[in-house]
Amino acid sequence: QVQLEESGGRSVQAGGSLRLSCTISGPPYSRDCLAWFRQRTAQEREGVAGIDSKGTTPYADSVVDRFTISQDDDRQTLYLEMKNVKPEDSGRYYCAADPGFCSPWKLRSSSYFRYWGQGTQVTVSS
Repeated sequence: QVQLEESGGRSVQAGGSLRLSCTISGPPYSRDCLAWFRQRTAQEREGVAGIDSKGTTPYADSVVDRFTISQDDDRQTLYLEMKNVKPEDSGRYYCAADPGFCSPWKLRSSSYFRYWGQGTQVTVSS
């Protein structure tokens, strides 16, 4: 069983920066692809970025050159560095894990991920 817990969400002004963290436990073979999704109000969860054991890091087009996903060496902590944030980056950010490798298509739907955290709220004010 994989467990994930996010932290780091807060209110920030547009143009600012923040870093989200996700602590992860469970067998490595069950969590090869780690990812960040976000949900803005009633919308579906949107894939933001992913990272797998091979170093593949797909990103959503809307966050390229602003967000960076990374992990520590033992893959038990996942990070999302967010820079130059915009009001449209507001939402609840979720950490997700799945046994398979990451790819851009995998970020297109939350249904491809088996394990989820409870989320952390990010609010960007203009």
